[in-house]
Amino acid sequence: VDAYQAWCGPCKTVVDLFRKVRNEVSSDLLHFAVAEVDSIDALEKYRGKCEPIFLFYTRGELAAVVRGANAPLLQKTILKQL
Repeated sequence: VDAYQAWCGPCKTVVDLFRKVRNEVSSDLLHFAVAEVDSIDALEKYRGKCEPIFLFYTRGELAAVVRGANAPLLQKTILKQL
């Protein structure tokens, strides 16, 4: 989940990375989503940050968090979580 704030929008720079990984992995287990933290109370602790935050869930539980648009770390985390 790309967790963002309305004033800065979702992280568009990693969309291509997500598409690439999705095409390479081709797994039904892999889903990408965006969430505006300003309108979701459960994500309140991620408000006020000016860096993108990526949340990784497994079986409905938060499994990993990556702060910043670090493409190699994001790709590594995605593959590790699968």
